[in-house]
Amino acid sequence: MKSQRNISEFILLGLSYDQNMQIFCFVLFLFCYVALLAGNLLILFSIRCSPLFHQPMYYFLSHLSTMDICYTSTVTPRLIADLLVERKTISYSNCMLQVLTMHFFGGTEVFILTAMAFDRYAAICKPLHYVIIMNRTRCHLLVLAAWAGAAVHAFPLFSTAISLPFCGPNEINHYFCDIFPLLKVACTDTHIIGVLVVAFSGMFGLVVFIVLFVSYGIILFTLRNLSAEGRRKSLSTCGSHITVVILFFGPAIFIYLRPPTTFPEDKIFALFYTIVVPMFNPLIYTLRNSEMKKAMRKFWCPSLFSNEARS
Repeated sequence: MKSQRNISEFILLGLSYDQNMQIFCFVLFLFCYVALLAGNLLILFSIRCSPLFHQPMYYFLSHLSTMDICYTSTVTPRLIADLLVERKTISYSNCMLQVLTMHFFGGTEVFILTAMAFDRYAAICKPLHYVIIMNRTRCHLLVLAAWAGAAVHAFPLFSTAISLPFCGPNEINHYFCDIFPLLKVACTDTHIIGVLVVAFSGMFGLVVFIVLFVSYGIILFTLRNLSAEGRRKSLSTCGSHITVVILFFGPAIFIYLRPPTTFPEDKIFALFYTIVVPMFNPLIYTLRNSEMKKAMRKFWCPSLFSNEARS
């Protein structure tokens, strides 16, 4: 434990050394973060205050919006603040906390996406039994299972991080604390630990991605038995889910499912699953969803909705 406390803080090298680029990134990511918060809060309150909350798909979507806010808030506010200072530091305890919260909220989001895929599978492939399969009790259990699965994923990585000895250097070539950058600055041979992290974290993402890919393959195959209107509506919903899954899992698998090392490009790929995907989730899930747009208009513009209903 003493060797771990030889340093009390880490220096984050951030995204760029160029001052003009840092100002540009500050404006860009501040806009993205505000848009992310506004979009996800809009979805969250619109669902919670409408009958859609009692439908499993929107029940899971409200939890996904909550996780998007929590997940990106573990990284983005510090990234934005660090763009305004020359020396970007983070304390040892905050660094370890960031590892824990990022993987916990990220893992919860992964399992909620899996629950949403199961919901679409039940709705399209088992329509006659859908109400029984996706009852409210099972929805609650799936959300609890998502939290439990995320804890099982996050705490071993957190335990690995706090067990690493750090005696200097303390410069992390990233804009947040993650397990691979920490392995690079640890004062010990981390080869075996890195392989275990890849096997645990990278394989976790790959297995979930394969399960989602196969489930959506089955769903798309089943759509051929539906009417043209049923196919259009189901494709619209599933298309949104598939888009989110690809944008989220693609960069994450690239980073975690490979030999334990770091590349400069990792920071760019990490932007996708820490900022870009949570920001675009509200757009992806609402632009082609008439029920969601109707609920949003009814909640935020009740007078306009009542006029439309009378006309």
